[in-house]
Amino acid sequence: MFTDGRRRRVIFAAHCFLNQNSISDGTAVYPASFKGLISLMTENEIGIVQMPCPELMCLGLDRGNPNGADSPVTVENTRIRRAMLEKDKYARLEQLADSVIFQILEYRKHGFEILGIVGANRSPNCGVETTSDNNEEVAGKGLFMALLAKKLSAHGITIPMTGIKSDEDIPKIKDLFK
Repeated sequence: MFTDGRRRRVIFAAHCFLNQNSISDGTAVYPASFKGLISLMTENEIGIVQMPCPELMCLGLDRGNPNGADSPVTVENTRIRRAMLEKDKYARLEQLADSVIFQILEYRKHGFEILGIVGANRSPNCGVETTSDNNEEVAGKGLFMALLAKKLSAHGITIPMTGIKSDEDIPKIKDLFK
């Protein structure tokens, strides 16, 4: 099975790296996508698995605040973080994490190499090294990445996670290729 031209190497990436249109108002870095990240993956023949955007799926495109861009990023991100902790939103967040775990298990079952998970640092959900809380950027994982890490651990799976915020951070993704 899968003896065709595919390389069978993938990286799971935060949704917004492939689609900047999905992120909260006032936080887009690029008009459409992180071209440098996408180029790096394609040049190294690594498939990109786009994870769902937890905030879009739980709060909508405006994140429940049509004036979100009027606040400093970390203040709005903290508001988003608090909203995601509401019972119904968090239940949906867990479903989204379960769908990513299902994909990871499927790829692993069929012998694919999962090189890593790449998140968006500072994000209240997809941050890996940093997230937003208490109106500032702080060390730690966002809610979604923390859930993924917990669920991976429950399955006895270790997958490297790293976070980026801009093109300057993209070279550290190469560490996942080793």
